[in-house]
This record gives sequence, C-alpha cells and structure tokens, in this order.
Amino acid sequence: MDVTNDSGRRALVVGLGISGIATALRLRQIGWRPVIVERAARRRSGGYFIALFGAGRAAAQRLGILDRLTDRGADGAAYDIDRAGGRRPGLGFKDFPGRPWMMTRGDVEAAGFAALPSDVEIRYATVPTRIEQDADGVDVTLADTADGTSATERFDLVVGADGLRSTVRRLVFGPHEKYLRRTGYMAVAFQMPSALPGYDQSDSVILAEPRRSMWIFPFKDRPPTVLLSYHTDDVNAEFTRPMVDRVREVFGPEPAGPALGAALDALETAENVLFDSVEQVHMASWHRGRVVLVGDAAWCVTLYAGMGASTGMAGADLLGSMLARHGGNVTEALTRWEQQLRPAIGYLQGNGMQMRSLFVPATRFELARRTIMLRVSKMPVTSPLFLWWRTRGRAARMKDMDLAHPGPAVPVRVPA
Repeated sequence: MDVTNDSGRRALVVGLGISGIATALRLRQIGWRPVIVERAARRRSGGYFIALFGAGRAAAQRLGILDRLTDRGADGAAYDIDRAGGRRPGLGFKDFPGRPWMMTRGDVEAAGFAALPSDVEIRYATVPTRIEQDADGVDVTLADTADGTSATERFDLVVGADGLRSTVRRLVFGPHEKYLRRTGYMAVAFQMPSALPGYDQSDSVILAEPRRSMWIFPFKDRPPTVLLSYHTDDVNAEFTRPMVDRVREVFGPEPAGPALGAALDALETAENVLFDSVEQVHMASWHRGRVVLVGDAAWCVTLYAGMGASTGMAGADLLGSMLARHGGNVTEALTRWEQQLRPAIGYLQGNGMQMRSLFVPATRFELARRTIMLRVSKMPVTSPLFLWWRTRGRAARMKDMDLAHPGPAVPVRVPA
C-alpha cells in the first residue's frame, strides 16, 4: 500500500476535469505535490450523462471517492419508438454490459474535488504556453488569462488531462490534426426540463433512423438527459451555423412527432449543451520524457464506448501506482504505465466504433440489423444468449476489468 508523505516532487496537472482531479488525488496519495491549472475562471458544474463501469468504480474506490458517488440511473421501461408515436420494447442501460452506474460528469468531478487535500494548489484562468524539458525536469510557462501575466516554473512531471483538444498535447507532441481521428458523427447532449410527453421520467427512450438518432437517458432524481447524434460529411461546416438551426435541419424535413419534437424544443433553451464532433485520439506514445497525457487527451474512446470517465480515473490511478513503484525513475514509470494500459484502451477504442452502429445506424441495413438484435434479445427462448452478452461477453469483461491492478488485469467486484 502506498503511504502518503511529502517527497518534494512537484507535478503540474493541466485540466480540472475527471482525469485531472483523479490524477492530482493519486499523486498526492503517493507523496507528490500536484499543482492543478484550469483554463476556466471557476470550477464547472453539471454536465451531461456518463456511465461508470467496473473499471471506473475500482479506481474511484482506491481514490477514496466511491462512497461519494451514487448510481442515479432509473430502471423504468425501455422503448424503441418512431416519430408517429409507435413504441416497442427497447434497450435500457440496465441491459448494457457491466450494468454501469449512471450519473453526470459533474457528479464525479464534485466527488473528486471534495476529496482533494487542502494543500493541493488550484489555479484558475491559467494555461501553459510553453513546455521545455531536460533529463531532470520540465520548465513550463504558465499564463494567467485574467491579469495577462505569465511566469515560468519547474516541475518533475507534467500531466496533460485537458481533453480532446489538449493544449499540452499540442505544445509537446504537435498539432491536433496529427492525432485526432474523426468518425463523421456529431453529438448533442443536454438535460430535458421534464420527462418526454407520454413517458415516465424513469423511462429509456430511443428513436433510431439511418444517420441520426435520439437517446433519452433517465435518472432517478432529475429529468432525463438527451443525446442527439447524427452523421455529417463535413465536420467543420457543422460549426458555421447556429446549433439549433443545424440540428433541426438534420432531423427534418419530416414532422418530428411528439417525442423528438419535445426534445428539439427543449434544446432551444437548454443550458450546458454539449455540441461537438465525435473523435478519437490515436498516438504512438502517450508520453514524451517527463510529459504524459491522461484520459481524452491521450486516447478518447468516444462516448459510444461509454468508458471516458472510467478510463480517465483508471489511467490516473495506475499512473500513481507506477510512479510509486519505480521511485525516482519517472520515464521508466511512464513506460511501464503505458505498456499495461494500452492493450485495454486499444480494445475499448475499437468497441467505441462498434457501438456507434447501435447508437446511430449509418444505413438502413444497420438499422434493420439493430432492430432484429433487439427483438431477439426480448424473446424468452433466446434471452439467455443476450444475458451472456451482457454479463460474460468480451466487452463486459473489459469494461469491468481493474485496469490498475498489478500484473494481469482481473475482474473487479464492486458492490452495486
């Protein structure tokens, strides 16, 4: 067991999201002195839904925040619907491999933030503008965007946990275009003000059509969250028009119907809307010298895999374990960290692309195949096969693996 002490080693953690907070927690546990910098002027709250699988729950337990997290997913009815109001039994998150806990991004960030020791320094409105390193440390120029000042400081380690379009990655590894892999899909996520008309707040609702879909994710204690997803042939063009106008165009010209219509109306006044392209990050190495990337900055498995929060925390947890194990040899620790983590991340990135066809079928053939799968899964004779897929298939095993366990990964058992 790692014992917290003060080693005097300083680490700069860039980003105050799930991966950044988890990294700072783990580094402090092993005696490092993390400094967190965040581009925003204050800590953000709220956010869209996330699924926390076994891999994430195991990491959260070691980070000391699992007891602060609650599965807020609702177990109501699940429906596949059409625009005219027709409905049939559908797929709910309780049917997914690993039966993930449902919550919002803000739930995990708040739990981690509350667990941060008081001696962890946090600087808001601060971004790195230059990163240079030698064998013994890293010199980072940090700019305060509030007052326009900047200063250069030295750290033993720099962790880029600053998301898909990471500043650390750009400064150290090169431009985004070298590493971002566009899927050709857009995601729009936001919270409904109330349940869909004609449905209970606890119901899961899916409307799937070729190249576009609507998913309604229910919560026990709050209105549901919407995920609208659609295909695009020109990602850059998606950002040149007002978001609401573009989304309504994509889901037209047919009449929206009551359910989709209510979601599109809610988008008009929704706060904290996620509107972004769905992309993955592919890199030959996640570290260079004493600079390392964690979470979406390094790999981004996409929201279709549902493992962003889980892999972010698991990667941070394992990073601390490897740094503790290899003592003063930071580069060796980073190498061993990546060697253990990369096979699982590679699989999960592939799974994200496979799951895309479930979330938003690209063609009528994919839609028909998805419909048949769902119908078969609800048949009493074949339901054991679906139960095996949900609990014993490779995706279920990988998403519930304890990625930070020393040696070969083993299934994690965390009380639900």
